[in-house]
Amino acid sequence: MRTSGLRPLPMGDLDGPDRPDPRELPDGIGPEELPQLPGVARRRRRPPEGDVEVFGVDEQQDHSIDLARWVSLAKSVLLDSGVRGEAELSVLFVSEPVIADLNQRYMDKEGPTDVLAFPIDDPIDSGRWPDSGSTGPDREPPELGELPLLLGDVVVCPAVAARQAPTHAGSFDDEIALLVVHGILHVLGMDHAEPDETAAMQARERELLDKFHHRER
Repeated sequence: MRTSGLRPLPMGDLDGPDRPDPRELPDGIGPEELPQLPGVARRRRRPPEGDVEVFGVDEQQDHSIDLARWVSLAKSVLLDSGVRGEAELSVLFVSEPVIADLNQRYMDKEGPTDVLAFPIDDPIDSGRWPDSGSTGPDREPPELGELPLLLGDVVVCPAVAARQAPTHAGSFDDEIALLVVHGILHVLGMDHAEPDETAAMQARERELLDKFHHRER
């Protein structure tokens, strides 16, 4: 299944086949600087008790987007994939210039693409927490177990989706559904760098689309 928007390679606390021994790395290179191994699931901390939340944002005007529908699909995919507790995911719909800029900055590729996924491996991202740069004179640092688990961001371009839908998923809605599911599976650790990974990811996409999208027809 063709999907041009591959996720940027994240850094994280990973283990898997052929992972280099940190003691054998060149000077100045730490384990956290190694890229994600294809197909290796991420190890994340257990989130605090609570509800899985998906935040949807429509920042484009090219096509009408039923934000509630795609947020509901995203949440269903997360729950079906075993995500529990106070975990957060963002799904953003952006214009071609915006996704082209992201594609250049993070993938070093020119032009717009259909979907990009940005997994968050660090459970505390200082850029996403107010005043997290300093605890202040009377402020205790937050307890890790009390913070929501940030899963990452999925960025979809409806203009590209509409253009490729007739030769890809079929309808505009089918294309958007596929891209949302595809991006979330990347956030959760799936990939398609190898043939067996591609087959597994495609099978999971079909399963999720049949369960949560196609049944709406």
